[in-house]
Amino acid sequence: MRKKLLLFGLGCLLVTGSGKAFAGTPSVTAEQPAVDAKELIGRWDITVDEDGKQLPSWLEVKLSGFKTLVGYFVGTSGSARPVAKVNFDNGKFSFTIPPQWESGSQDFVIEGNVAGDAITGTITTSEGKKYSYKGVRAPMLRRDKAPKWGKPESLFNGKDLTGWKATGKNQWEVKNGILTSAHSGSNLVSEKTFGDFKLHVEFRYQKGSNSGVYLRGRYETQIEDSPKGAHPSSVLFSGIYGFLTPSDIEALGPDQWQSYDITLIGRMVTVVVNGKTVISNQEIPGITGGALDSNEGEPGPIYFQGDHGPIEFRKVVITPALP
Repeated sequence: MRKKLLLFGLGCLLVTGSGKAFAGTPSVTAEQPAVDAKELIGRWDITVDEDGKQLPSWLEVKLSGFKTLVGYFVGTSGSARPVAKVNFDNGKFSFTIPPQWESGSQDFVIEGNVAGDAITGTITTSEGKKYSYKGVRAPMLRRDKAPKWGKPESLFNGKDLTGWKATGKNQWEVKNGILTSAHSGSNLVSEKTFGDFKLHVEFRYQKGSNSGVYLRGRYETQIEDSPKGAHPSSVLFSGIYGFLTPSDIEALGPDQWQSYDITLIGRMVTVVVNGKTVISNQEIPGITGGALDSNEGEPGPIYFQGDHGPIEFRKVVITPALP
């Protein structure tokens, strides 16, 4: 029944020459064929040009009911945000979202055009600044068969920062075999990049601290001082930031060594916290806030967030999938 309603809804969107099936859609002439709303439906990997700096963003557009377009949006900062309505008129679209962590009080305004597998447009920020962007359809990242795993390798040698680089002025150092960021500063990115993998990390945070493990440099598994037994949320401990909610908060608390065992195959992720599975083979829809880029079809590094308080790591072992 749901499938029939969906097909009917898409049919309403695709009606040409009526103008009644979708509010604001003009009548169609033979000289000017309409752009179907279905061309916008889907996921988009976006790059925003902020005064010459290329920053990642992401958009998903869905059909709600018969004719309303809704969505989810990840800006150049913050977490994924719901879009209540996406306006569409013959290839042009627009929507607004309120500010989240950003300064400024006005709503963001996102406007654009869709043409085949590309979108282009502008973003007006909560401070009134306008930036251009371009986007391409996000890859499905489906895998036809289960991976064969290679040999585990340690990404941290316990001695120094060999194999890692800071994103700015470096505050990371190795103390007594422990990779340590004693205060907020730069993030730390592995020099090697990976496609599919299994990752084991052991970490310790202080009371009130916040960090994260980024998979392929694009998807954050949240490390946050969340109390055990707290109502699970995608922005709390072990969530895939803004997208996937763990079944339970299995945090041991501050000043305790803890572990994540994370398997990422395509978009499908499993997260095991201190020996308990809290996310089981769930799809990550798109990049999370803080991603290095939006090139989802490419391999990417492991990176540790170091700009939200003290954090320590003592073991980082990755098992990559064989080509």
